[in-house]
Amino acid sequence: MCGDDHYTGKSYEHRRQWVEDRLIALANVFSIDVCAYAVMSNHTHLILHVDRNEALSWTTEEVLRRWHSLHKGTVLTQQYMQPTQRASLTETQITTIISTANVYRQRLYDISWFMRLLNEFIAREANKEDECTGRFWEGRFKSQALLDEAALAACMAYVDLNPLRAGISETPETSEFTSIKHRIEAAKLGLQPAFLKPLVGSYSHGLKGLPFNLADYLTLVDETARQISAGKSGYVLHNVSPILQRTGLSQLNWNSMVVGIETIFANSIGLSIAQRKLALSRTG
Repeated sequence: MCGDDHYTGKSYEHRRQWVEDRLIALANVFSIDVCAYAVMSNHTHLILHVDRNEALSWTTEEVLRRWHSLHKGTVLTQQYMQPTQRASLTETQITTIISTANVYRQRLYDISWFMRLLNEFIAREANKEDECTGRFWEGRFKSQALLDEAALAACMAYVDLNPLRAGISETPETSEFTSIKHRIEAAKLGLQPAFLKPLVGSYSHGLKGLPFNLADYLTLVDETARQISAGKSGYVLHNVSPILQRTGLSQLNWNSMVVGIETIFANSIGLSIAQRKLALSRTG
């Protein structure tokens, strides 16, 4: 879908850029933060954080501004966004507009709507390019809940290292269309990517972001990448990153978490679940 067609020799690699661009655009509209992502040739991995409280704090005007950047809305909502026309709206019309905006508000912190507007856009563009109609994606997206910081760390590393495991890149910084590549490039300038949820360290600092130190996370990913590239299995990196020590992941086989997390877990991922599964595997 987004790679090389071995039958025709045609490359669709450019579609990975479509996905990344659309993802960034939606992140700027929705009250949903992108924590990590990897756009592969036939699938995309995303780690998302829903910020419902942010969406609830938006004014009606802010909700409509965001929604109108994706859809036309209604005649009334379009009139509301024009100051000269808003003044002539009746009280009943204003009530209807507010009700409509609240529907849009709920959609703007809904993962299903986020994925719908991501996938439908790519499907339309691909069908237009191929001069065809019909389904582009094989099925509906699969969603797993991350229950704690351990699950978040493991899944972020799993997603960021996807190209290395697939053998299409050798290092995190050369992994195209991934969040880790953008984080590394920004870190060289002492920055963090504006479209990604920042790594701020501890929640206790009062900062809004992910509870890992940027340097610690980059070190963790880099060391794990070296182990994967070397073909080593069964490694535990508890002496490498404070992230593993603080989250309790040093108690588990780190390799099993970042290599097989999709097959190990079903609907939810968390440290207690991982510990139970590990205990069962040792006694089974």
